Amino acid sequence: MKEILRQISEFLRSSFLVLLVLAAAGLGIYRLAKLQIVAAEEEKQQARVSEQVYTQVIPATRGEIVDCNGEPIVSNKIGYSLILEKAYFPDDNAEGNAVIMGCVKLLKEAGYEWNDTMPITDRFPYIFVNDRENDIAEMKKNLRLNQYATAENCLDKIRSDYGIGDEYSEEEQRILAGIRYEMLLRGFSMSNVFYFSDDIDLRTVTRIKELRVTLPGINVTENAIRTVENGKVIPHEIGYVGPIYSQEEYNELKANGHDDYTLSDQVGKTGLESACEADLRGFNGKKEITVTNGEVSSTVITQEPVGGKTIQLTVNSKMQMQMQDHLENYCKLLRETDAQCRDLNAGAIVVLDTKDNAVLSMATSPTYDLSDLLEDYSAVAEQDNFPLINRATDGLYRPGSTFKPVTATAGLDSGIINANSTFYCDTNFTYIDHTFHCTGYHESINVSSAITVSCNIFFYELGIRLGLDRLMEYERLYGLGSPLGLESGDSGGYLACPETFERLGIQWYVGELTQAAIGQSEVQVTPLQMATVASTIANNGQRWKPHLIQSYWNNIMTEQLSVKAPELSAQVAQNNADEVYPYIKAGMVGAAEVPMLPEYDLSSLPFDVAIKTGTPQSPRGTDSFVIGFAPADKPEIAFCAMLEGGKNAKCMVRGILESYAANYPRSQIARGLKKK
Repeated sequence: MKEILRQISEFLRSSFLVLLVLAAAGLGIYRLAKLQIVAAEEEKQQARVSEQVYTQVIPATRGEIVDCNGEPIVSNKIGYSLILEKAYFPDDNAEGNAVIMGCVKLLKEAGYEWNDTMPITDRFPYIFVNDRENDIAEMKKNLRLNQYATAENCLDKIRSDYGIGDEYSEEEQRILAGIRYEMLLRGFSMSNVFYFSDDIDLRTVTRIKELRVTLPGINVTENAIRTVENGKVIPHEIGYVGPIYSQEEYNELKANGHDDYTLSDQVGKTGLESACEADLRGFNGKKEITVTNGEVSSTVITQEPVGGKTIQLTVNSKMQMQMQDHLENYCKLLRETDAQCRDLNAGAIVVLDTKDNAVLSMATSPTYDLSDLLEDYSAVAEQDNFPLINRATDGLYRPGSTFKPVTATAGLDSGIINANSTFYCDTNFTYIDHTFHCTGYHESINVSSAITVSCNIFFYELGIRLGLDRLMEYERLYGLGSPLGLESGDSGGYLACPETFERLGIQWYVGELTQAAIGQSEVQVTPLQMATVASTIANNGQRWKPHLIQSYWNNIMTEQLSVKAPELSAQVAQNNADEVYPYIKAGMVGAAEVPMLPEYDLSSLPFDVAIKTGTPQSPRGTDSFVIGFAPADKPEIAFCAMLEGGKNAKCMVRGILESYAANYPRSQIARGLKKK
């Protein structure tokens, strides 16, 4: 019995131990499973926290600028750029510097430069670059340095911030500092790639792709690169594009409603490229980049880019080139044949369509090729006689006797004179205590004859009777004294009056009115303004706003989006145009009938031409002006030609008409010259 009880006891004890072990094992398994579940949940939660989505801009293709016949002036070509992408670029400064120097070595071997606009010289001793005060101030602000920081202080700060040490040579340190600052300036981030170098060839593209494994973060992007197709066609008006240079410029673009700009964008800087930035740039696309646990997990294009509008101009490229040659050849002829014109090398020609003042050509001398300007700005800017100044739109000159039709308009329209009114010219004219002179002895003369022979005394007398306020009223109606509103910009000049004299620090005398009435004194106008005066006379007082843009097209120029509507700026004759313009036109037709050498003669043409010449006083002695329109009875074009220190600008009129006829063979002028 005892033996049985002992066996039962042993069994129970063994069973208890087994159960205890099983319970412990189950508890261990439960705890382990729980830990695994918790760990998995924590890992999943951690993965969710580390996932980030960035939006990257896809640049839109910029619209082209073409002439009236669709011939491209500036366009785009497909090119390749070396870029850095933040998603793959090392966070460690030392590793990042190695990648940058690897790119520099690659570009050097291929003969390319890299983007570095830091306003510090390339070589020791390091100093700030002249004439870049705003960039220097911006740099100190970006680097959080005070205004007294030197160029060396700026470089030291960049070296410290990015771990640029003595393992690099002095030259390499400057290269690294420049590129690192450019990356900072361009907002290098997950959303904004850094354009390291632009317009690289396919051989270099292949080499870059081979090195992507050893140089993390580098890549190649295909993009549209702005190209100049014909840099000699109105380069001042076309302008150029360039990078956003500062945070201030970037903020200004954003403030003007362009909220999708990035600091790496190319934007219009001057001319139409700048004025028409909103139309030319298009709409950027968007790409979403998802980064999970520090690795790029996906890229998705969420918005396709839309190319900018193509702008078609009113300018005829062939005629523009001919006008430029015509101007420069005539200057050369005068230099070679007239001792008084040996220094002549500057002038302008403006030709307008009288229907709406569309600019057909606008020559200025000296000029430049836009391609040369983009290749070496300083070389062009430092040439003699300031080629960067557009004499046609921004050159300010006394108009001389070409101004007399303006004074005549004021007299006839206000009723001070009529067609039969005469003043007596005996060469001398005394007003208060000063005697003024005329170039001829015209006796009793009316307004039409006074315009034909350019009688000063007639207009002295008329100016006095008009008074300054009334004369200035008509000057302004003709568009003088303020910009005309050309899309690329134009100067307004100024009018002779006490306010102008005070601003210039000159004493105003009552007798200045007589000089103002003949386009002397401190009347300052542009050739574009005087061409507009001629067009306004041709149109019996209707002044149209001059314009360069004819129409807008889609990016690939398969669909016309809109046409520029003519814009009437003023009606000059406020009372009765029929009692004003026939007499002014008659005087201008008479001026064209003065005999000239056969190659310049206008009187032998099968249609009448209306002109008015002027030889205003200037710092060069005298300038030479001519304004006019043709045919006189049914005007097609109006024009102005001006020579700084030259003579007989009227001799260029025949060439203007012939060039227009050659490029517009269906015009009245072309048909008339053909008959001749």
